Amino acid sequence: MASHFRSYIWDPVLIVSQIVLMQCIYYSFLGLWMAGVDSLVQINRSLDQIFSYQVLGFATIEGRLSMMAFVLNSLTCALGLWFFIRRGKQCLDFTVTVHFFHMIGCWIYNAHFPAALSWWLVNIACMALMAVIGEYLCMRTELRAIPVNTGPKSNL
Repeated sequence: MASHFRSYIWDPVLIVSQIVLMQCIYYSFLGLWMAGVDSLVQINRSLDQIFSYQVLGFATIEGRLSMMAFVLNSLTCALGLWFFIRRGKQCLDFTVTVHFFHMIGCWIYNAHFPAALSWWLVNIACMALMAVIGEYLCMRTELRAIPVNTGPKSNL
């Protein structure tokens, strides 16, 4: 007799809806974080801050604030992984998928493949941060003690 503990069936609709949800969380909160850091230094908001790889850089205050928004967004998305995905072993999959689609979006927006080292460093660091923190939160939830017997003990 096979065990059915934590057995999952293949559900492509669920997986696609979770991918779409994580993309929505990624861009919604990235927009909010960008608006927040833009209000600190009165920068004009544009899609370049999200999709243009030339904006991310260490040389300007705008580039450093954009990097900060990306890092804060990875923390927010890790909470999204914990709240909506809830499986530690799927956190890396969803994190890579979100950042892969972001890379495709940047590629389309700029009409060529991202080539700036700072863009790659920021996205790899954010990917690692999102995956590790999301997996940590999910594993903490998965490894909670499961109460087996809550009734009174009997002496035999």
